[in-house]
This record gives sequence, C-alpha cells and structure tokens, in this order.
Amino acid sequence: MTNESDTNVETPPPSPTTTAWHTLSVADVTQRLEVDPHTGLNAREARRRARHYGPNTIPEHRQRSLTRIFVDQFTDFMILVLIGAALVSGMLGERLDAVAIFIIVVLNGVIGFVQEYRADRAMQALKQLATPTTRVRREQQVMPLSTLDLVPGDIVLLEAGDLIPADLRLVEAVQLKVDESTLTGESVPVDKQTEPLDDRKLSLGDRRNMAYKGTLMTYGRGTGVVIGTGLQTELGQIATLLHIDEEIKTPLQQRLAIFGRRLALAVLAICVVLFAIGVLRGEPPVLMFLTAVSLAVAAIPEALPAVVTISLALGARKMAKKQALIRRLPAVETLGSVTYICSDKTGTLTQNSMRVEQVHVAGTMLRPSTKEQPAIKDDLKNPIHLFFLALALNNDAKAQTEGPTLGDPTEVALYLAASEVGYDKVNLEAATPRIQELPFDSDRQCMTTLHRTPQGIISFTKGSPEKLLPLRRKNFFLCANPCSHKPAECPWPPTASWSRPNTWRMKACGSWPWRITNGTRLLQT
Repeated sequence: MTNESDTNVETPPPSPTTTAWHTLSVADVTQRLEVDPHTGLNAREARRRARHYGPNTIPEHRQRSLTRIFVDQFTDFMILVLIGAALVSGMLGERLDAVAIFIIVVLNGVIGFVQEYRADRAMQALKQLATPTTRVRREQQVMPLSTLDLVPGDIVLLEAGDLIPADLRLVEAVQLKVDESTLTGESVPVDKQTEPLDDRKLSLGDRRNMAYKGTLMTYGRGTGVVIGTGLQTELGQIATLLHIDEEIKTPLQQRLAIFGRRLALAVLAICVVLFAIGVLRGEPPVLMFLTAVSLAVAAIPEALPAVVTISLALGARKMAKKQALIRRLPAVETLGSVTYICSDKTGTLTQNSMRVEQVHVAGTMLRPSTKEQPAIKDDLKNPIHLFFLALALNNDAKAQTEGPTLGDPTEVALYLAASEVGYDKVNLEAATPRIQELPFDSDRQCMTTLHRTPQGIISFTKGSPEKLLPLRRKNFFLCANPCSHKPAECPWPPTASWSRPNTWRMKACGSWPWRITNGTRLLQT
C-alpha cells in the first residue's frame, strides 16, 4: 500500500496513538497504517516514518553525575543540622566535637554514595541484556532489524521466547501465548487471537488480539503489525508517569524530617529561654550566647544519621542476597512500612512453575524428581515406557542452553518429568519424528501428535480428564502401510481390529481383520 512516488510535499504518516486498535479487523488495521502485511513497508516509507516517530526507545532522565550523587547525600535536614552544629562547634573552639561530627557526616555520605553508585552500575548492566534485534518483513523480505528502528506499520514475526519489541496488533496467531506479567501483573500466559473485540474500554489484559512492548512470547508463533513505538506504547506511558519530577520521600525520611524540625525548634526555644534568663540575672550577654549555642550543639543527636544509614546499608546487603537490587538506601525501609500487600498468587507468592511429584501408571507409583528410579523396559507394550514417551513427544516445550525451559507451564512440567527419568526429547524426536499433529483447542480439549516408529505410526494424546477417561480402556496405534510384520511378530495381539482409509491396500497384519472408520487406518485394542 506504500509507494515511492516522487513528490515535493510529504504527507504525514498515519497517527497510531488515538485508535482503539483491538476493536478493528485486521483489514482495517493494515488499511489505516497503509501497509500490506504480505510485503511490509518499503525502505523509503520506513525511513520517513522513522524521522516522524523517532527511535523505538523509552528515553531516560539524564544520568546524575558522580558529583551530584555525592552532594545529594548531604541534603537531608538532619545532615544540614549536623553540618551547622559542626561549624558552630569549630567557631566556639570545640575542635574535637567539630571533627567528630564532620567524620560522622562524611561517613554517612560515603555509605550512601557507594550504595547508589553500585546500584546504578548494576542497573545499566541489566539493561544491556535486552534483546537488540527482531525479525520484520520489509519489501517482501524477512530480515533482522534493531528494535530501535521499528516504526508503526512494520510487520513483526514472532516465535516462542521472543520479547515483544513494540505494541502490536496481531494479524496471525498460531497457538500463541504471551506472558504479560510485567505489564498487567497476571503471570499466567494469555492466549492470543486475531478477531476484533467489541468493547473499546477493555483492560490491557483482556485485549486478546494485542501484544505489548516488554512482554514475552512463551508459546506458538504469530505475526503482528506495529501500532505504537517508544513513549507511544503502553510501557512508555507507564515510564512517562514514573519520570514525573516529583520527589516522594519514604516514611523514614518523612519521620526524620519531622523529628529534625521539632528538635531544632525545641532546642532553639530552650536556648532562647536560657539566654533570656541569664541576661535577666545579670550574666554577660556574650557568655550566655556561647552557653546557649553550646547547649544547642550538645542537644543535636549527631550519631543518629550514621546509625540509620548503617542500618539501611545492612538491609540493602541482605536484600541483594535475595536477588533484590536497592538503588537508594531509604527504599529499604519503605518495605518495612507496608501494611498490606495485595497481589496475584501465581508468580508472586509462588514461582510460576509446576512440577510433577508423582505418577501412577499400570499400578506402579513413580516419583520423577527422585534420582532412584526402576529400570524402564524400552518396549511399546510397556505402559510405563509409553507414558514417559508421551510426556516427551506430545509436548511443545523447548529447552534452552541457558535460562529456563520455554513453553506452557503444564507442558514444561511434563517435559521436565520425562527428562528426569532419562527421556530426552531431542534424541527421541530424532528417532521418533513427529509427522502430524492436532493442536489443543477449547472444543476438543486435547492435543494429539503422530510419530513414526520402526513398528509403524503411533499417536499420543493429552488433554482434559473428562475427554480422555472415556478412552481409558482403549489403546490406539497407527501401523505402517503395508504392515511388514508376520502375524507372530506384530507387536499387537491378533484380536485387534483395524480401520484404514479407502486409498490404503486392504491388508493388515497378516490375515487380521480390518475396517474403515473416519478415514483413519486404526489399530484398536
């Protein structure tokens, strides 16, 4: 839909920011963004939109210099009071007190500076771990592209494990699931689809035809058209709110500030009263002034800021051991002031992962997580072997060389259970390749995969109990055509019945009976 016609006046690119994209059909979305999902943008149009919308990044506030970080450690009210007390002590000749207060103030500043500096460096290192590229379709070619160069209208191709690089309206979704916990707090992966939704006011978590920047693809594959980049994404809107230059003090800072003001006012009042009484009694004014100032310095708790800072530093150290990074020391105390925590259980109070603890197969109880397991006979007539074979092969979870296994949490648990007893999916798929599958859907509530084995074709099905339990007395196998087994060597008993497609030769294991059901040549025992 884009073209490269020469013109002296450039028309502005389409504005994606004021549209309820989840309510539009795929055809309407691509029409408004002036892009063909089968070809993508051309290079000229992509450059024009890049100039208009800017890079696909969320700008940060200017980083504070090391000098600013250090100076900020001395802006607390109590610290300012201590600095004033040190100056007055020095003027009065109390050099030892002045030096002591000065050391406490500097120590307090150094501890806070070191904590913030280390936290800033750690956060910068974490930001560099972000995936820098994504796959897009431009000019009918699929190419890797830096996420910074994405523009509205780009066609992005997604696979399991991809980090969503911008806000997308999905135009294709094949068993697609997205972990949106970073945006909505809901840690259970969300099933996605492409059909338009009616309600314009749907929450982000209910917009099943959208994928948002910063979320993670956990399952399936899909294609989306970019409808928002940078600050125009939902994540960018959140970042904008966080960048408001309004400093919010922690409860501890508020209490210390109130305490410091009250203490200063009380000491000042006492010193004024003491000075006035002394003068009324005929004492020299200079002497009474020095006495009042000395009393004020003595009343200041110079060790309090240092004790608070050291305590917070110890708390930050403990939090770091629990994989929690504290950027500013007062934030440690904020958690201690929380009265209620309202959160979703999964992924917050739990680990958002499942594990198979026990399996019961043919009267045998097994614990996959334990190292001591009985030997399992590699035989298709062995139900335990078939069970773990099904766990490994009827599964779309993917292991990574580094990091957690990708996939639906249930499938990941089944995959790990099979792996723990020696059923490696990669090796099994090489020996028993998947030749066809029926994906899980809400109507059938089952997933079926077909695999080629030396004995023939075997089918595995997993799904909801109410769908599988009616089949519990039946085993289904697909045999190669023509069956190469002699009657005495066939792995299935001669009482079996067959069903097969019309195009297959009317032959089953030896002279065993056969029949045709639903176009499938099926061995049923």
